[in-house]
Amino acid sequence: MSSSNQMLVMYLILSGISNVAELQFPVFLLVVLTYLLTLGGNMTIFLLVCLDRHLHTPMYFFLCNLSILDMSSTTVTMHRVFSGFITGDNTISFSACLAQMYMFASLTSNELLLLTIMSYDRYMAICHPLRYQTVMSLRFCRKLTATCWAFGFVQVFPLVVMLSGVTCFRTIEINHFFCNIMPLIRLPCSDASIPQLFNFVNGLILAILPFFLTFIPYIFIVMAILKIRSSNGRRKTFYTCSSHLTVIVLLYTSLVCQYLKPDSMTSKGSNKLYSLFNTTAVPLLNPVIYSLKNKDVKAALRRRRRFIS
Repeated sequence: MSSSNQMLVMYLILSGISNVAELQFPVFLLVVLTYLLTLGGNMTIFLLVCLDRHLHTPMYFFLCNLSILDMSSTTVTMHRVFSGFITGDNTISFSACLAQMYMFASLTSNELLLLTIMSYDRYMAICHPLRYQTVMSLRFCRKLTATCWAFGFVQVFPLVVMLSGVTCFRTIEINHFFCNIMPLIRLPCSDASIPQLFNFVNGLILAILPFFLTFIPYIFIVMAILKIRSSNGRRKTFYTCSSHLTVIVLLYTSLVCQYLKPDSMTSKGSNKLYSLFNTTAVPLLNPVIYSLKNKDVKAALRRRRRFIS
C-alpha cells in the first residue's frame, strides 16, 4: 500500500448490510421487525424470571442473564444500522467504532462463558440430582455469573488499547454493518501482527476452550440418559437439556461460519450474512426455543395472563 493511500482520519465509513440500493429498504424493515421481536421475546423471559417465584432457580437465573446479553448485543450492533438508514450518514468516529467493537466482543464472550456454565448446571441436575441443590445454590450461581461478566469485559480490553492509538488507516471504509474485530484489525497502516496474534490467542481461549468445556458435560449426560431403562424417562431427561443444546448448536454454528472459514472460501457478502444471523436471528431464536420447549416458562406465562386478567 503506497503512502498516498494511507490516510490520517478520525472517522470511518460503514458500508451497511446491503450494497444494493433496491434491497436496502426491505432489508431495513426486516431487521427492524426482527429487532423488535428479539427485544419483546427476551424481555418477556427476563420479566417472567424476575416476577415468577417458581422460576427462581439456577437454570432460569442463567436464562435471565442470557436474555440480557441477547438484548444488549443486538442493540449494540443494530442501533448504528438504524441510525445510518434514517439519517443517511454511515460515518462513525474511530472512538465510537472501538467502543462498539469492545461491547460486542465482550458480550459475545460473556454469552459463550454463560452457556458453558449452563451446560454444567444441566450436568449437575441430571447426573447428580441429590447434590444439585447444595452445589448449585443461587449464591454460587451469582458468583459464577459475575465472574463471567467481569472476565468477558476485561479480556478484550487489551485489544482496544492496542488499536486506540491508531491514526493512520489503509482505507476509511469498513465493508460491514458494524465495527467487528477482524475488519477493524486490518485497517491500520502500521504492522498489525501483534493485535492479530492477540485476537487469535484470545479467540482460542474464549471460543475453542468454552466449546469443549460446553460439550464435555453432554458426554456424561448422554451416558446417564442411556442408563435409564424407561424410554419415557430417557425422553423426559433429554427434554430438560434439549433447549440449551439447541441454543449452543445455533450459536457455535454461526460463529464457525463467520470466523473459522478460510478467507478464500468466504466472500465479504457471506460474512455479513453470517454476522447478521448471529446478531439478529440467534438472539431472536433463543427465547422462542426456551418458551416453546419449556413447560415451566409456558406455565409462568399462563399465570401472568391470569394475574393480568
